[in-house]
Order: sequence, then C-alpha cells, then structure tokens
Amino acid sequence: MTPRILLIISGGIAAYKSLELVRLLRKRGVSVRAVLTESAQQFVTPLSLGVLTENPVFTDLFNLKDEQEIGHIQLSRQADLVVVAPATANILAKMANGIADDLATTLLLATDKPVLAVPAMNVRMWHHRATQRNLERLRADGVHIMTPDDGEMACGEYGTGRLPDPERIVAEVERLLALPKRDDPLSGQPDFAAGAQRVSPALETNGVRLAGRHILITAGPTHEPIDPVRYIANRSSGKQGFAIAAAAARAGARVTLIAGPVHLPTPEGVTRIDVQTAREMLSAVEQALPADAAIMVAAVADWRTADAADQKLKKDGSGQPAPLALVENPDILATLGRHAQRPALLIGFAAETQNIAGHAQAKLARKGADWIVANDVSGDVMGGDANTVQIVTTSGIETWPALPKGEVADKLIAKVADVLSSRSD
Repeated sequence: MTPRILLIISGGIAAYKSLELVRLLRKRGVSVRAVLTESAQQFVTPLSLGVLTENPVFTDLFNLKDEQEIGHIQLSRQADLVVVAPATANILAKMANGIADDLATTLLLATDKPVLAVPAMNVRMWHHRATQRNLERLRADGVHIMTPDDGEMACGEYGTGRLPDPERIVAEVERLLALPKRDDPLSGQPDFAAGAQRVSPALETNGVRLAGRHILITAGPTHEPIDPVRYIANRSSGKQGFAIAAAAARAGARVTLIAGPVHLPTPEGVTRIDVQTAREMLSAVEQALPADAAIMVAAVADWRTADAADQKLKKDGSGQPAPLALVENPDILATLGRHAQRPALLIGFAAETQNIAGHAQAKLARKGADWIVANDVSGDVMGGDANTVQIVTTSGIETWPALPKGEVADKLIAKVADVLSSRSD
C-alpha cells in the first residue's frame, strides 16, 4: 500500500523548502496531497505543488468543487500522516487552542491520523513563552514536534528557528509511518464525503491480486477542435474510468490512466496522462503498451473536422452554418484489437440508449475485444454517480444491477483479476 501524506504548508518564508520536501517524498514512493494556507500562497504556488505532487492542491475551505469531489472531512481522513511544514507560530497557536478558521486548521481539528509539526520561525518567536506553552500543549495532545535547526534567520538574526533540512524531515516521516497504527476511536463510522468510494470486501481481502500487472485505462471525453473556441465532444464526466483506475491501484496493479479533458483528482497510486484529442489518446495508449489488460472507458469523439480553423469562425449573416468537413477519428479499441502488443485482456465500453445488448454484441465482434461493458446512458449516467451495466462476451451476457460507479469499478476489477490469475496458473 502506498503511504499517503497530507502536507499542510503555512505562510513562513521557509515554505519554499516544501517543494524539495515533496520531491524527496515522491522519490521514496510516498503519495502527497498538499494544502496551502492563504499566507503560504505568497511564497509557493498551487501550480508548483500540483506538478510535483501530481494531485490537486487544496486552498479554500469553501471551494464547492473540492467539497463535491472529496470533502474537507474526507481529505483529513485519507492520509496515513498529516505533516505541517513549515509550522508557523500562528498555526501552532491555532492547533494548540483548537481554532479552525480556514481549511488547514479545520483539517487538523478533524483528522484522526498522527500529526507531525515542523516549526520554522524567528528565533525570538520560537523562544517566546506563548510559543513554548503552545508546544507543550501540543506534545501533551500527542502531536509530534520536530525541533528547528539553529542558524542564520532571513531577518539576519541567529538562533533556533530554521526549518530542518528536508532530508531530516523525510527521515522523521518515514519513522512515524513505520510506527504501529493507533486504535481509531471512531472506527466503523461512515465516510462523510458524499459519494465517497468504498473498497469492496473482495479487494480488501485480496489487496495484491493484481500485483505485478500493468492495467491501462482510458477515461473521459475527447475534444476535437473546430476553431480556437469550439470543439466536438462526447458527453462524459470520466467518473467511471477514474473509479476503475482507483480500484485497479487498490488491487496492487501498476495503473496508467489516459484521461481526456476532465476536472477530477488523480486516484492514489495511478499514473495519469492528460490528452485532448482522439489522436493524442491513441498515441498515448500505444506508448503505454505493453499492458496485461486494457480497459477503454473513454467516450472518444467519432469525428473531427478535416481542417480546424486557426481563427474563430464568424457568422456571415446568411443564416447558413459554416461548412464543416468531418473525417472519422481513429478507433482506439479496434486498433488495440489487432495490435502487435494487444493486451491479454481487452475490454471496451459501449454507451447505448437502446438495444443495449444487441449493439454491444455487434461491437464485440467488430472491435476484436474480449469483453464489452455495455451501459445504458438514456438516464443521468453521464455525470451521475451510478451505472447499470451488462458484461458482453462471446460466451454470453452478465447483467449487473444499478450500482454506484465505485462498486461497478470494484466488481469489474475483481473479475479482471480472476481472469488474469486463471490465465497465469
């Protein structure tokens, strides 16, 4: 299981060292999600941290998009260790007194995981009675506190208060991660985030069933440009493909997720490649081969313009639309079906509104796939949180009831694991 760190960066000048800390943690195989206080954003940017962590960076307690996708309470629980680095005198004071007036302090008050605080501040602030009193209270509460280094301050003074070297912080993180996990007084409680994905019992008990396997997944739509402001696309939120990628990673697989333009957080332990067009997606898929299994969930646009305009197309007042010459996009699933590096298990998705099974059976034969996962999109599946699917193979049709997309993903990956295991026996 990949260790998970929630890194809270508060607004001291030492915040710039957090970038090196993230780099070192990622190098050691640690997954990092970062939270920036308002003051910290004056020293480091969400963009820099997002690139290094390969995860969304959280800044705002009342960001509705973030709340919908994960929720601040859920974020506080989905980590093995919470690290505050640098921890300013201000955030230490808030932690010691249970103040929760922004995202960072709310997460700290809501977390049930161990907390490591790495102070960095002016030497006089460090030695102030209020700071020392707050540190004593935090230690009594079970918070792990690193002692700052001695050295020259940014202000020119000398003494205790410098942020420890990132290598030393990483060593302390690794030490704390290796400690036995403490009892959770709230174990058994439900997740607080609406729609939070839960791990199925099958994957909980067989967490490494896909260890050593490479699973390739596509998700989301493609955008085919008409001009600089318009494009052709299919309706797809990417939720089902991202859920499958998350389930495969939980099952121990090495997962490559090739995503069209969607605004979803990258699942833990997943390598994500972002693309825009069908041709870009095909190229990324071929570069990701070989794979033990490929699950093509993306809703790829069937057509693109023959020659996208360099400038915005303007209406000419005639009432006639601008002429668009369309050409067919490459068929990614069919290409894989006859590819020299065809995965041992090739699965396609078919979004249908009528005659679901019939269209899926025809697609199975035409594409050269092993399975077609046919889903009825006549309702609110596109963008919704549930799905109804039929697994179509040459041996028959397996119908599943309406399930949350996370449960569809778990069942599908358990089925994939069974097939790959049986073929290697």
